[in-house]
Amino acid sequence: MSKDMKNKVVLITGGASGIGYEIAERFLEKGASKVILVDINEKLGRDAIETLSSKYGNDKVYFYNFDVTNATTLWKKITDTFKDIDVLVNNAGIANDNDVKRTMDINVIALIELSFMFWEHNRKDKSGNGGTILNIASLYAIRADPIIPVYQASKFAVMGFTKSLGHQYNFKRSGVRVVAICPGFTETDLINKINLWDDTLSDYVTEFLKVQLWQKVDSVGRAVVEIFETAESGTAWLIDGGEPIKEV
Repeated sequence: MSKDMKNKVVLITGGASGIGYEIAERFLEKGASKVILVDINEKLGRDAIETLSSKYGNDKVYFYNFDVTNATTLWKKITDTFKDIDVLVNNAGIANDNDVKRTMDINVIALIELSFMFWEHNRKDKSGNGGTILNIASLYAIRADPIIPVYQASKFAVMGFTKSLGHQYNFKRSGVRVVAICPGFTETDLINKINLWDDTLSDYVTEFLKVQLWQKVDSVGRAVVEIFETAESGTAWLIDGGEPIKEV
């Protein structure tokens, strides 16, 4: 399986802004042939197509206005149009600890369902071409604090799923590489949309956020390219404070 991005078709959920958009741009820079963005925000999706198409060409960027919790319908719609998807980036996520079910549905269930559909579609032992799944986990997949237990649980789940599906035994028979990426505190819109499970934590959170190591999305984008080009299946990588990547 080639770890080169050239001529790859890439599907990115939550791809219209933030880390997802940054990954799309970095992969296009590296020669991806097509990037398919999925997002629930139609305006941001249209803007993303316009900006990226003007830089990289009109036939390179596609947008589907879709909720990832409709994973089966989404996968069918995309694979009806694009026969081969080489890379799946499961990036869509929310941090709403007041809505346990929706958080788990988006951050865990949709990610698992899309991963299984990609895996089945691409597995070499059933005449697929192999490929790569990049699951965007979080620093919260490896570290605990009192703030967002539901989000934390969702990211622990992503880590466990990635390490099991990406296990070398599964990789050797399928040719599908599965890798977890764990960004630390990153300047994206998600930070402004955190819903706490306990409102009395808000003063604590304000102080807590001031002392964290922060990074910009371009640090994450660059790191994801490096991880794509080098990582083995079943591994997980931390990107924290804009520092070099580190296996965890």
